[in-house]
Amino acid sequence: MNNRPAGPGSAGERLLQSHLGTTDRAAVFYDRQVQPQLTPMMREFVRQQTMVFLSTADAAGNCDTGFRAGPPGFVIDLDADTLTYPEYRGNGVHAGNGNILENPHLGLLFIDFTHHHIGLHVNGRAKVVSDAEQRSVYPHLPVDTAQSRKPALWVHLTVDEAYVQCSKYIPHLEPAPRPRGATANRPKDSDYFVAPAPAPAPDHRRPVEHGAGHPLPVMEHERLRLTPDQA
Repeated sequence: MNNRPAGPGSAGERLLQSHLGTTDRAAVFYDRQVQPQLTPMMREFVRQQTMVFLSTADAAGNCDTGFRAGPPGFVIDLDADTLTYPEYRGNGVHAGNGNILENPHLGLLFIDFTHHHIGLHVNGRAKVVSDAEQRSVYPHLPVDTAQSRKPALWVHLTVDEAYVQCSKYIPHLEPAPRPRGATANRPKDSDYFVAPAPAPAPDHRRPVEHGAGHPLPVMEHERLRLTPDQA
């Protein structure tokens, strides 16, 4: 499912281009816009962004989308070929990162809604590494990357291609703080789309984070991949 033709674009893209008569127009886009690594302007753009949309799929092709946000530059460009971003403790599901263990292909979409109204696609091969492992290779990474929260994991992306998302349909949004009191009667996140869970029985045992301190699981494709210091 991950086989791609030589050069940018998938077999499906090229089939539709041929059917719709857009092959020549697409070739101009591929030749000019699709870059094999991040250009200096792309790297500067990433450093300014406070949000990113993620796309992953498991080994069977079942897709999942995600969203991450943080202070400007929370997605860190380690070099022209490499990006990394922190993951924090959440609901424990790890849907997107679980997909990466099965299928390392990851797509990122950065969009500037407020200034230049432009977007950047970055596609590549990712792996999930522990905070300690990532810092052993990149000791300059920030410790508190968002609201004094310490990363539990890092997603490490080796860039395959990067290209522009045109501005035509990007809406204009104005940054603003959340209104105070506007969500006072709002359900909790965990109850927003489903019925509230029954109250749990008291449990005075100390909770244990399973897997803490142990190496992350490795899928077969990871055994064939480069380690961070080789990327």
